[in-house]
Amino acid sequence: MKRIYIVLMVCLTMIACKQNDVNFTFSPEAPRAGQSVKFNNLSSSGEEWEWNFGDGITTTIKSPSHTYKQPGTYRVVLKVDGKNSWTAVKEVVVYDTVPTFVANDSIFYIYEDYTFTANMYNPYKYPVTYEWCFPINTPYVELVRPLPGEGWGPQLTVYFTKAMEKAPIWLTMVVNGDTTLVQKEFEVRDRTTHAVALRTERGDYSQRIFGERAEGPRFDGTVKTLLDATQDTMQVYNGHTFTLTELRSTFPNIEGFGIANRKIYYRADGLWVAAIDGSRRVQIDKAPCTAMVIDKIDNRLYWANEQGVWYMPLIGSDNNQFVTTPMQLNSLHAVKMEMKR
Repeated sequence: MKRIYIVLMVCLTMIACKQNDVNFTFSPEAPRAGQSVKFNNLSSSGEEWEWNFGDGITTTIKSPSHTYKQPGTYRVVLKVDGKNSWTAVKEVVVYDTVPTFVANDSIFYIYEDYTFTANMYNPYKYPVTYEWCFPINTPYVELVRPLPGEGWGPQLTVYFTKAMEKAPIWLTMVVNGDTTLVQKEFEVRDRTTHAVALRTERGDYSQRIFGERAEGPRFDGTVKTLLDATQDTMQVYNGHTFTLTELRSTFPNIEGFGIANRKIYYRADGLWVAAIDGSRRVQIDKAPCTAMVIDKIDNRLYWANEQGVWYMPLIGSDNNQFVTTPMQLNSLHAVKMEMKR
């Protein structure tokens, strides 16, 4: 009886050792769909092996390779010598990691900022390098971010300067030694806006304004009704009508004026702003001005001096101290102007 017990214990121990000896590894540990996965059979005993990869595919090769066509979590079973008790089971997570990038909008218009973001799985936090590719300073796109010297990152912000059916943007990503190039094209639409009509000694121009940006001035043969800076003008504010003649009686040498919650006028010694009654007068620009126009829709002021055409939002305090900085629109000289819709 004692001998039978000893033999039984030895057999059970051998079975347990063999069961515990069934094992395998696989690489890469975070495979992509379509990427070959190598399974390494670490079982030290057995003569027959049966693999079930969890996607309906099986094999009897000792250390096989297998490619998963779809992302997902797969239960892989290795059975040794056809015995259910001699098995090893592991889960293989297959990622849909074909790198790509997405935009923050689906419709694109010129002169608006759009951000493109790299989209990829990187569960093991491998180092990633990014390189965005598009013709910088070309007629159709300008870089906003990253700023010069910052280097490429997972996000890119640009604005398009030209309506196009196919505006290309490319992204190259390198992850754990694997390089992927993603190429996409975007339809960029034009949009209605307003423009500044400009008359110079050389000819007539039109320059479209888009938010904080503007196209370059273009020759325009339709500009025929520009205001003459020497003629009288009139604006109505809160039921009161103000004329150039009235302002000239208060402030000599005034060339023109407009009203946007304030009196804004220009003369030989620069551009000025004052309250409606003429008080709290503040100088905006010291250079002699040749023309001025107010955009009442976007609440902006445009004016011309010997350096070119300038603009600024009409944002100021109660004492007429403006809290914005003038920005140069172009370098045209001897300009007369008006808003054009």
